[in-house]
Amino acid sequence: MTDNTSLLFSLPKHVGIIMDGNGRWAESRGKIRLSGHKAGVNAVKEAITYAAEKGIERLTLFAFSSENWKRPKEEVSGLMELFTWALSNEVQSVHKNNIRLRVIGNTEKLSRSLQDKIKDAYELTAANTGLILNIAVNYGGRWDIVQAVKKIIAQKGTSLELDDITEELITENLNECADVDLLIRTGGEERISNFLLWQLAYSEIYVTDVLWPDFTKSDFEKAINSFMKRERRFGLTGEQIRKSDN
Repeated sequence: MTDNTSLLFSLPKHVGIIMDGNGRWAESRGKIRLSGHKAGVNAVKEAITYAAEKGIERLTLFAFSSENWKRPKEEVSGLMELFTWALSNEVQSVHKNNIRLRVIGNTEKLSRSLQDKIKDAYELTAANTGLILNIAVNYGGRWDIVQAVKKIIAQKGTSLELDDITEELITENLNECADVDLLIRTGGEERISNFLLWQLAYSEIYVTDVLWPDFTKSDFEKAINSFMKRERRFGLTGEQIRKSDN
């Protein structure tokens, strides 16, 4: 769990980003939506580079939600091909930069070839000690909580007691157990879209109108600077936080 003291003006340890606006970016240019997703790959690279350079410990990118399967088949198919391409062509660069890559989400619905790419990327980068990069694919916050509960029941079986169920136990069984300090959403929408629901309990939220393909290191820096000016209270008063920092 996050230490609630000495958090004023500190760098976020875990940043989550809802990468929104690819489709609108493409449509505003008279292009098909998939071209926006392809353009967004450069923004992903830039965000990862910035996070690693800045010393952020974890970066979680919301790439494809469990609800996104409802989108047009052509767009979904193109996205899956794009994920496969990215894992094939970018994982070596990720590895060279000491980044540990993880895919969080229900991968069982993904194609076998994509599952194999995910497994290979995980194994290649598992021992790396730098930035932990989570890519949320076929992910939903409600699914994450449900699967955590199922894991707990499977582990404990009939020996499970009501008092065994604690916040700590559920947290330990989530796909990503670390609380999110800063949530960034591009594209101007003001909702969390079923992303890391448990982990966002006390996150600071930063919304920008910048569409994801246009999101640069400078935009990331603005979000970080906004975060570092905030006073995180975790249910306490501002006076209590300030006294704990003295």
